[in-house]
Amino acid sequence: MGKPSFDDPVFRAHEGGKLEVRSTREIQNRDDLSIAYTPGVAEVCTAIADDPDLAPRYTWTGRLVAVVTDGTAVLGLGNIGPRAALPVMEGKAVLFKRFGGLDAIPIALDTTDEDEIVETVIRLAPSFGGINLEDISAPRCFSIEDRLREALPIPVFHDDQHGTAIVVLAALRNAARLTERKLSDLRVVVSGAGAAGVACTKIMVEAGVSDVVVADTRGVLHSGREDLNEVKRMLTGMTNADGVAGSLTEALVGADVFVGVSGGSIPDEVVATMAPDAIVFALANPNPEIHPEVAARYARVVATGRSDFPNQINNVLAFPGVFRGAFDMQATAITEEMKLAAAEAVANVVGGDLREDYVIPSVFDERVAPAVAEAVGQAARASGVARA
Repeated sequence: MGKPSFDDPVFRAHEGGKLEVRSTREIQNRDDLSIAYTPGVAEVCTAIADDPDLAPRYTWTGRLVAVVTDGTAVLGLGNIGPRAALPVMEGKAVLFKRFGGLDAIPIALDTTDEDEIVETVIRLAPSFGGINLEDISAPRCFSIEDRLREALPIPVFHDDQHGTAIVVLAALRNAARLTERKLSDLRVVVSGAGAAGVACTKIMVEAGVSDVVVADTRGVLHSGREDLNEVKRMLTGMTNADGVAGSLTEALVGADVFVGVSGGSIPDEVVATMAPDAIVFALANPNPEIHPEVAARYARVVATGRSDFPNQINNVLAFPGVFRGAFDMQATAITEEMKLAAAEAVANVVGGDLREDYVIPSVFDERVAPAVAEAVGQAARASGVARA
């Protein structure tokens, strides 16, 4: 990459950062000051000390998310470190505000040690109502999320996993409906066993997809492979019931659905071997595993992660509404039922307008976040994690 042009509109838009803090109360006289700060604030502090559940009501924790990263898996840029990751984290905070009405603060940690990350987030947690983990490399991201969910009484959500999975499932529900198939009828091949691939596989299985095959860079995951880490071994226990082995190319023969979350390139002739009315979700950015124009020659429904093609699979359709619904219910966690409810809510926004180039709503569809928030809130109550 050449030297950047700091006169470029992109750089100008980011100059000074994309966030600021503004007071919700004006301080114009002595009375304002004595209420907002000392001595009046002491009454509120004492009340919260006596009843910590008052904190979301009388502080901003009831609408504040920590966007936490270590900068090890940023977009398609990889391990670029915490400082270079900050523009992305600021952008995430902007999206929380724009689409969910929630405030968020980027926290870029100068460590990649799992124990240090977990310990730091636990110590910071009283300042926040929820934790959004972002751009932390696999497989550490799985155990970091699990440990934080176990330790903290607030929602913890790794968006690279669950945001992607929710939107993929939403699009798949509608693609199956369009092609007059049930989820249980589909044979799905997932390319990628990192954060997104694992979460997409798990949520599809939970939603009723019974035939899923997952492939990594060395081929299909199956119980006979001896090079699998703990997470990939877990996947073999819920996928590939027929014991398929071999390459991704071989697995795609006759497949109904391709979900690509890994990068790489799949030749035209391989796509041609998929089943009739195939569904292709090629989500690598900026270069999809299968170019949408190529996929459209063979598949009935095509989706990508890009904004310049129809059916964009974008996490912003999920995470603002998920956190909004969880916060509205003062949920102590984000459960699997809440994620499934979010996916169904996103899918339902499409409604009767369903067509090949519209299986997922636009990110600017103002109906999405409220629909997701309502569905997630109801699921939180049904799951027993709501406190409101």
